[in-house]
Amino acid sequence: MSLLDLNPDELLSTTRAVRKRLDFDRPVPDDLVRDCVKLALQAPSGSNLVTMQFVVIRDQAKRQAVGQIYRELYANYKRSPNYPGNPTGDAERDRVQAKVAASADFLGEHLGEAPVLVLGCNTGPNRAAASAGLSNILPGMWSFMLAARARGLGTAWTSMHVAREREVSEILGIPYETVAQAVLTPLAFTKGTDFRPAQRPEPDAVIHWDSW
Repeated sequence: MSLLDLNPDELLSTTRAVRKRLDFDRPVPDDLVRDCVKLALQAPSGSNLVTMQFVVIRDQAKRQAVGQIYRELYANYKRSPNYPGNPTGDAERDRVQAKVAASADFLGEHLGEAPVLVLGCNTGPNRAAASAGLSNILPGMWSFMLAARARGLGTAWTSMHVAREREVSEILGIPYETVAQAVLTPLAFTKGTDFRPAQRPEPDAVIHWDSW
């Protein structure tokens, strides 16, 4: 499959969380998943030890089961102070956040309908070591998402499922005592490939030169 015509800066600035524009009806070939994992494995890994693992969920019943857990957790999230749809009193910010909330709401209800779910994990000799080494899978998952974007695939970084990690482990046969879950993402072709950079602060608003 040919790659999208994106230069490195365009790839980095337009790899967005895709939710409503995921094509749930178009299958994702296994070879594309392998290509993305191959690139993800080039991400930094502490001591050059590859402890990252990827659970690729294609089975419909398993996707639906994981999606149901996510749906229930998301329903609780909507009642929390962190829900992006909560009014702030700033009309412009509320307008933007209402779009974010609507998009997140859609994924909250439909995550399990994506043709593929990908769960990024880290392994270790025990639970503590697996959890302590999550920094190995995090850059790998971001590389996976960049590779997916370059191939016309959409992703959305989520971790809400970790609140019920043991249940997800049971659904997927993941050894809970030696494998820690980090990132769950849908994977699907996108409806159109034109994505724009998000609104973010200027660099100097977040840079601390030499000291805080």
